[in-house]
Amino acid sequence: MKRHKLAVAAGFCLSFLLGTLLNLFFIPAFDPLQSSGRHRRWDLARQTRERYEEVLRYQQRQQPGEVGGAAGDGAKTRPAMRPLERRLMDLAPPRLSASPTDRSPPGLQLSSAGLVGEPWVPETKLQLSLGPLRLGCRDISNVTEVHYLGSGYTKAVYKAVLNQSLAVALKSVDFGGHDIDNCVKLYGSLADCYRLASYKIVKEMVLLQRLRHPNILQLHGYCYQDNNDISDTLTAITELGSPLEMIQLLQTSWEDRFHICFSLVQLLHYLAHSPLGSVTLLDFRPRQFVIVDGELKVTDLDDASNEETVCTSNRDCFMEFPARNFTLPCSVDGKCQSMNEKRNLYNAYRFFFTYLLPHSAPSSLKPLLDAIVNATGELRWGIDETAIHLERVLYMYKSGMYRKNSTCSTVDYKRVPEATIINENYRCWPSYHHKGCLLSVFDANEATEICESHSQCKAFVFINQTTWTGRQLVYFKMGSTSIVPDHDKITYVKVTG
Repeated sequence: MKRHKLAVAAGFCLSFLLGTLLNLFFIPAFDPLQSSGRHRRWDLARQTRERYEEVLRYQQRQQPGEVGGAAGDGAKTRPAMRPLERRLMDLAPPRLSASPTDRSPPGLQLSSAGLVGEPWVPETKLQLSLGPLRLGCRDISNVTEVHYLGSGYTKAVYKAVLNQSLAVALKSVDFGGHDIDNCVKLYGSLADCYRLASYKIVKEMVLLQRLRHPNILQLHGYCYQDNNDISDTLTAITELGSPLEMIQLLQTSWEDRFHICFSLVQLLHYLAHSPLGSVTLLDFRPRQFVIVDGELKVTDLDDASNEETVCTSNRDCFMEFPARNFTLPCSVDGKCQSMNEKRNLYNAYRFFFTYLLPHSAPSSLKPLLDAIVNATGELRWGIDETAIHLERVLYMYKSGMYRKNSTCSTVDYKRVPEATIINENYRCWPSYHHKGCLLSVFDANEATEICESHSQCKAFVFINQTTWTGRQLVYFKMGSTSIVPDHDKITYVKVTG
């Protein structure tokens, strides 16, 4: 009898256990794979909404955390994040649990069983309140000479000629890029992943309009059009620049390298005091800059941020770089003091100043340049002090003050106005012309000193052209047997015998 009762009890327990397992694995509401898929969709919607709100915030010229209306409600409740931790293509593994206190986008509600409803879906075509732009879809339809220039994590860039006259850069989401590839693998929706990635281009377009400066790339226009089975794909049309090649820069004159550094400091000074507040370039590398008509310009702003790091003590204001780290003071208003500005400045030091400023500079300017490099490398100066010291160097160079201690040459040169020398070139380094020795000088005395320092130099010609500092360009020649008339030029010939 006892055995019979034990068998009945065991059978009852086993049937209860099997029933519970069947409910867990076969009732759709408890399907772990389906539940994970829904959470992934909601996680992607959350990221898209955050990026959408970010675009709106920059478009409305508001500070972080001040976005109004429905789009801003979620932003106000989210904790502040360090800008370096906030890569726009944030493809972190989805959270499979949600707190009832989390704010959810419209159409995404919480219940005791988890998330229900449909994820928030943004507009496919964001209405941009940009200023007047000269180019659009009609111009892209007349595009010719399209050449691939390169791509990054998100965007692909092409060179193109519009209307058979204007060379421009076309930026669009790279469907084979890192961001799209990772997103599709994780979330499975190309259209939704495209929308997430496209907001980086939208953000960059808004910032190119909001931040107007000679050293920021100019936005010419944009176009929404259907492509690759996705509606409203976006193409931005910008100025076309030449990539900044550091190896080539190291082979140019000190004056040109100083120009790059001076332009960079002017840009960083503007970003530190911009209409959007202090803006930092999170992806600060030489490849983010181009040269347009000899001027340095930043081309990628999709990873720029005006968010200030929140702090309660100095320990929260830690900046880490490959070579060294810094701890900045936490201000009384709970923000890390000048962190955006100092991050930009130290990146300028480690990528530009150390390589471009001191090498082959005029000897009288080297102490000033060394002071600039050392102070920025230790972050003892801010951008205002750095700009003042660079402007002092520029003034001394343009005015000729750096030549105060130079001595006059004892060699005589005959001045021949309205004349030039054909051929008779020799090569020197650095030179503005690869087949001759073309250098910049402050005056004829400096040209004489240079000619005396070159063993093959017997004459030089002022060609009536100047550099960005106003210095004269001069060809140095190895002879003077082929002098011909030229009313725009002045020739100096060494007197012998």
